[in-house]
Amino acid sequence: MKLLLLGGTGNLSRACAREALARGCEVSLLTRGRHPEAAPEGAALVRGDAADAAALGDLARRRFDAVVDFLAFDAEDVARALTAFGGRVGQYVLISSASVYEKPPRSHLVTEETPLGNPFWEYARGKIAAEGELRGAVSDGRIVGTIVRPSYTFGETWIPTTSGTDYSVAKRIREGREIVVPGDGTSLFTLTHASDFARGLVGLLGNEAAFGEAFHVTSDEVLSWNQVHETIGRVIGVEPRIVHVPSDVIARIDARRGASLLGDKAWSLVFDNSKLRRAVPGFEARVDFATGIAESIRWFEADPKRQRIDADETVERILQAWRRAMSAL
Repeated sequence: MKLLLLGGTGNLSRACAREALARGCEVSLLTRGRHPEAAPEGAALVRGDAADAAALGDLARRRFDAVVDFLAFDAEDVARALTAFGGRVGQYVLISSASVYEKPPRSHLVTEETPLGNPFWEYARGKIAAEGELRGAVSDGRIVGTIVRPSYTFGETWIPTTSGTDYSVAKRIREGREIVVPGDGTSLFTLTHASDFARGLVGLLGNEAAFGEAFHVTSDEVLSWNQVHETIGRVIGVEPRIVHVPSDVIARIDARRGASLLGDKAWSLVFDNSKLRRAVPGFEARVDFATGIAESIRWFEADPKRQRIDADETVERILQAWRRAMSAL
């Protein structure tokens, strides 16, 4: 299979490129070239910008069997890709997000039939619009399309927490400092290793059962946010000092983080992967969270330059505001 990834050096797309290469695909990556070292060996790098319609048009003339778009975040992005690849590609795959499912959820159990809608998070609304643009093109016969929805997928370069994906929370745990967990920490969520997502995604490429359909691709392991942070602590060897703060309070202090919580992570969400298994028989997630997060922490701690700290200041600001509120009571 001749495959083009729009993107290909990020947390998720890099794993998908590796999986496709392992299955014998000819893989090209469109990248702006900021992190060429992250490209898997064997992939062909094409320097360019997915926002450049002319660059996409040039690529489309190469006639790929499938194009996987990791860089489309709204309807305009999808429309640009459809103009380039419509009638020139065997299958166009939009990487959407499981955050598109309705919030607040009517049920913790999510299937692909769950309605879409997210009043809390602009990112999710952009993805919903992107899906709508693709559905219209599929309905009109302009392209063969598939929608794929990951949910908080992490690899070796991410430490997934409710405060971000950098080294901030791990560092705070190691130093015995308090960390913030939203709500009472008992909301159920699904974290998926990028290698598992990749196997599900690649199984959908060139697969007629996927044409015109939407799938979420997630692990079947379900953890509370308390368990997620406690597992990180066990790997580090320090029990985390968890402070529970309501999600809406966090949103008042940090609107960006609050949108991600109220638009996704604050709710209990368990994904039914039955539809994926019907299309890709034998699919199962192989990397449990404890194993995956141990790999991530080893990667960060192998080189101090990797230990980026972006969330520490915000975590401290939330803790200080919460302490003041509790003192007032």
